[in-house]
Amino acid sequence: MKGLSLAHVAGIAIVAATAALPAYAQAKTLTVSWWGYNGEKMQANIIEPFKKICGCDVVFETGNNADRLNKLKLRGGKGVDVIYLTDSYSQVGIQQGLFQEVDRSKIPNLADLYDIAKAPQGNYGPAYTIGRVGIVYDTAKVTPPIASWNDLWRSDLKSAVSLPGITTTAGPLTVLEAGKHAGVDAYSDADKAFEAIAALKPNVVKNYNTGSELVNLISTGEVKVALAQDFVLTSMRAAVPTMAWADLKEGDIATLNTVNIPKGSENVELAHQFINFVLSKDVQQAEAEQGVDAPVSTKVQLSPEKAKLWTYGADMIAKLSRIDYQKLNEAQSDWIDRWNEIFGM
Repeated sequence: MKGLSLAHVAGIAIVAATAALPAYAQAKTLTVSWWGYNGEKMQANIIEPFKKICGCDVVFETGNNADRLNKLKLRGGKGVDVIYLTDSYSQVGIQQGLFQEVDRSKIPNLADLYDIAKAPQGNYGPAYTIGRVGIVYDTAKVTPPIASWNDLWRSDLKSAVSLPGITTTAGPLTVLEAGKHAGVDAYSDADKAFEAIAALKPNVVKNYNTGSELVNLISTGEVKVALAQDFVLTSMRAAVPTMAWADLKEGDIATLNTVNIPKGSENVELAHQFINFVLSKDVQQAEAEQGVDAPVSTKVQLSPEKAKLWTYGADMIAKLSRIDYQKLNEAQSDWIDRWNEIFGM
């Protein structure tokens, strides 16, 4: 380097560093389809660090599950490289042939995930976060404690319960639990399952369609018990500190958010690299600690204070039941009609 200026040396270093980047990463743009919430944290925890690693740019397509999946279908699986969806919608995408199977050799961080998250829908995308559906209740107003799914039908809970709307993520799960309450499989005997739903109606104040709507019903005292997803628990406790997650003897139901690669992805290698990064211990730790998503990496360690926000830890995850979303999606149209006959549109 003798005789070269400092600026010249720096220029050589930059060229060398750029040349060292993987060829597929240079001048590439990865398009990610996701919901759009917690954008600042995603930008800080995932996007900016990943851009430095890949030497690429990242752009977004945002919207709800149904809208984004429909756009992908209309484009024949093209237009985005990675798509975030709840497991019920990713199952629809799989059945419609919109996703490609992932190459697991290119996602080494899969080895560190809980088993439930590694391949929740066959050889398609893994889950990057996990949640649960169960029952929440106001411990100051409901005695004895809620201890079973069957307690939703208790006579002392008349006009005290809120159920999720049938078109929400948790709504159809109410039908499955009603079937169990009636002693049948709701898929094979919907009549009996909906007889149990009708028997539950006197206990139901209102069906809710968003988490904020449920929190409002809880905070005003209109509702004391609800079937809910765990992401609303923090907001509920902020409004009513005596709200608790019920310890159900039958266990809770798992909900998974998945990340898939559409068939028309133009950056398949980058997409695998991105998924692997999202599943890394550092990203999973940061997202969990900052209240964004529950971790699926077994390497993540949370304090008791942080852990209580999430579906977290081997013991809790082992107790969760899974849903066959192929069966559920096939039954849902009929169930929506039956539900609306009972509760109205």
